[in-house]
Amino acid sequence: MPLKVAFQMDPIGAVNIDADSTFRLAEEAQARGHELFFYTPDHLAFQHGTVTARGQSMTVRRVRGDHVTLGEVTEVDLANWDVVWLRQDPPFDMGYITTTHILERIHPDTLVVNDPFWVRNYPEKLLVLQFPDLIPPTTIARDLETLRAFRHNHGDMILKPLYGNGGAGVFKLDKSDRNLSSLHEMFTGMNREPLIAQKFLPDVAAGDKRVILVDGEAVGAINRVPQEGETRSNLHVGGRAERAELTARDREICAAIGPLLREKGQIFVGIDVIGGWLTEINVTSPTGIQELERFDGVNIAGRIWDAVEGRRAR
Repeated sequence: MPLKVAFQMDPIGAVNIDADSTFRLAEEAQARGHELFFYTPDHLAFQHGTVTARGQSMTVRRVRGDHVTLGEVTEVDLANWDVVWLRQDPPFDMGYITTTHILERIHPDTLVVNDPFWVRNYPEKLLVLQFPDLIPPTTIARDLETLRAFRHNHGDMILKPLYGNGGAGVFKLDKSDRNLSSLHEMFTGMNREPLIAQKFLPDVAAGDKRVILVDGEAVGAINRVPQEGETRSNLHVGGRAERAELTARDREICAAIGPLLREKGQIFVGIDVIGGWLTEINVTSPTGIQELERFDGVNIAGRIWDAVEGRRAR
């Protein structure tokens, strides 16, 4: 049965149709006959007990430079929609968190994907703490002496903002690097959030594996290889996507975290694995669908929609 589907996302006119996962989800929804509606997070509101969004009907097509047609701007009551996709990119700031509170008012009568309560409580770099046996040595702290002690104990480390995204603000510091104090000063001068430090994993040179899980089940993986001389493997900062197989260790990790993701309504999740260690569980706006589909020749967007439609039917 056709569904009414709203996408809360960043401006769709600017997306890369060959890489953007939200575009691919919209494309698959349209192919299934679902009605599409687009709006940006700043046009979500709570008014007199009603959750509204000001946006536009949407039609997508795989044509570079002409990939979307939007209708007239209108305000809708999201309680009248079947599915709302929470798909704007981080940073995971108070603006992002507020949208989860508002969308929680209509979920699950309107199915919000991923479940906004658990998106809010499971940010990428914190959910991994529930699985200490699967992650590399990790410290979350704002105190400089604690971060110094971590480097003393573990040597080379990665330092990054706790709520950052896309590789922004990620630094590798070796044991003799003198920039820790300066970086700490810079980060703490920008906000009041802690930092996250993880033991540097040399295996990142061979790639940072992105494993896609659908309703708690691993469906495939890609390997993201950093440019020479670069620590970050994120695709939009120059990382190269390669085909990857799921290893026994990958499946072990997914078997450990999958039941929790399924229970908490995290239908589309991307985890990061380096050298057999889990480093992040991405629930806010994971990517990787299109690269995985090209390498494996499978319809991952279809698998995701099967899960969404199944939950909606229930």
